[in-house]
Amino acid sequence: MPHINIKFFPVALHRDTEQQLVDELTEAVTAAFGCSPNVVSIALEPVEEQRWQAQVYQPEIVERGHLLRKLPNY
Repeated sequence: MPHINIKFFPVALHRDTEQQLVDELTEAVTAAFGCSPNVVSIALEPVEEQRWQAQVYQPEIVERGHLLRKLPNY
């Protein structure tokens, strides 16, 4: 606890960019939740654009919109 799962259109992230993202997310989460970095897990999950509506938008944004703290503008 806590766990972050970032879904995105496939893009080649440079290893340094990915590590910076993980480090910054870990820092933000540990500050907000007052937990150790050792208990944070982060997943990066590429989702093909043609599958976005069915795999992400409908089930996670529309059907679970009450959990979102930032809404997309699309």
